[in-house]
Amino acid sequence: MTKTSLLGNQPVNRIGFGAMQLAGPGVFGPPRDRDAAAAVLRRAIELGVNHIDTAQYYGPDVVNDLIREVLHPYPEDLVLVTKVGGKRDDKGAWLPAQSPAELREGVEANLRSLGVEQMGLVNLRVMPGSDHDFAEQLGELVALKAEGKLAMIGISTVTLDQAKQAVAQTEISEIQNPFSVANRVDEPVLGFCREHDIAYVPYFPLGSAFAGGPKALAADPAIAGVAEKHGVSASQIALAWLLAHYDRTLLIPGTSSVAHLEENMAVGDIDLDAGDLTALDGATQLPDPMAVVAH
Repeated sequence: MTKTSLLGNQPVNRIGFGAMQLAGPGVFGPPRDRDAAAAVLRRAIELGVNHIDTAQYYGPDVVNDLIREVLHPYPEDLVLVTKVGGKRDDKGAWLPAQSPAELREGVEANLRSLGVEQMGLVNLRVMPGSDHDFAEQLGELVALKAEGKLAMIGISTVTLDQAKQAVAQTEISEIQNPFSVANRVDEPVLGFCREHDIAYVPYFPLGSAFAGGPKALAADPAIAGVAEKHGVSASQIALAWLLAHYDRTLLIPGTSSVAHLEENMAVGDIDLDAGDLTALDGATQLPDPMAVVAH
């Protein structure tokens, strides 16, 4: 299995890092153990991570501030990816921030908190029920790209029709939607990415906690059987399946533990054969009520 792929035209390790879990409980406030969170970031870079997914509203500001304090000046090959379209209130509730002006404000907030002049990629995170025009939202990111404030544009939590509309409007470098071995509802969008050579970044790659998460994967006979064969965890098999499913899938598993980080990075050494993939096609498909909830 190839260990690198392209995010837009940027070569990256296919296993990156999702920074959401570095904030406090509920992705709000400071981490329980700041030194441990900092150690995870340092170890990720040591292990070859050059694609970090974050958001200003993780904390808010907490995660971006930590990334800047620990990693700046950033490695030359590090791609910092963020998303805009949401915000938090003073109690930590997730709120939409979908107007073009709010999207611009979100990009500017990320630039400030991360201490950069340009984001590697910004995802337009479409919130359910948004009454803002999708083309206008995307147009604001196109304008920000023209101003040099972001290098690439991605879209997140989108339908197939929105993906088609976005590609017709501008160059899309990434689509970030919920997808896992146990939740393949987004297969049509992934197929669209395959047709158009767009990087696909699955969130909830181990399923959502509301659908059982890693415990549900471990309880599935098909997944457990392949995991036993390879001598690894069910979660590692689930991540390896995603890498095998499409060669431009990029993973951003998150953790606040160095040991768990190392386990995630080891997934790149797992080679699933045709028999494994056939067995995993029999994995139970679970409902995912978190598919349209903020991330």
